[in-house]
Amino acid sequence: MDLKLYDAEFRFACIVWENEPIQSGDLTRLCERELGWKRSTTYTVLKKLCTRGILQNEGSVVTALVKREQVQQYESRAVMEKSFGGSLPKFIAAFLVGEKLTEKEAEEIKSLIDRYKGG
Repeated sequence: MDLKLYDAEFRFACIVWENEPIQSGDLTRLCERELGWKRSTTYTVLKKLCTRGILQNEGSVVTALVKREQVQQYESRAVMEKSFGGSLPKFIAAFLVGEKLTEKEAEEIKSLIDRYKGG
């Protein structure tokens, strides 16, 4: 499944993730307030994301079929493949250039590495 979301689609999906389950009418009002969208724009994007299997609109209740974390993982892997030749160390190093980690951040990263280390 293609989980690539363009910027506007991602912002729209974030509204759904943060408010689901949500009535489609309430969703149109939120999108008008937060994104400046007209009702027709909201329904167009909703229909598109439903067709792609990312969201669902049943009985005028909108829910997500795909979690935010799944989209974030997909996007992160795509960037890593495209820009860093699939190298996780190069991907991470790019974020650390010119940055200093706090002790807490370093410990969190070490903990993540230990948790996911193959072995």
